[in-house]
Amino acid sequence: MLQESPRIELAMLPPLPAGYESRMPRYEEARELRSVGQDIHGGAALLTPMASDSWIKMRAAGERDGVNLQLISTFRSIARQTEILAAKLASGIAWAEILAVNAYPGFSEHHTGRAVDIGSPACPALAEQFADTPEFAWLQANAGQFRFALSYPPGNPSGIAYEPWHWCFT
Repeated sequence: MLQESPRIELAMLPPLPAGYESRMPRYEEARELRSVGQDIHGGAALLTPMASDSWIKMRAAGERDGVNLQLISTFRSIARQTEILAAKLASGIAWAEILAVNAYPGFSEHHTGRAVDIGSPACPALAEQFADTPEFAWLQANAGQFRFALSYPPGNPSGIAYEPWHWCFT
């Protein structure tokens, strides 16, 4: 079900910063994934069975309430996370800046198959202004009923910037 991409070795990335493992949990890659359709870019959107069932129910409930929960991204392999960070480094972005918005490979909730990045037609994808949308307000009021929680609120201890779009099935 997963597409293989060229592997970029973790050795190509700088080492973990001091203290990183004390503030960020390590995650194993999901082994069983189900399709929940496509993301906004037309790519395959995959979640674990329980997370997929809950996502489908939550999205339908949002639609009934008049909000459009757009699926931006879901499962991401450790290899894909490595590629993303390596590309950012190659483009000249500072390592500390990268790790403020992307988890080091092996530490991303996306590896679990339980994380979803959610968007709104009212703003660009992965923008902090998502917090000002009806979709975010709806998620704050209702996501818990579907066992989804906001992973990176303002001032979170993980060191990841505020990400109002990033929710994880608990």
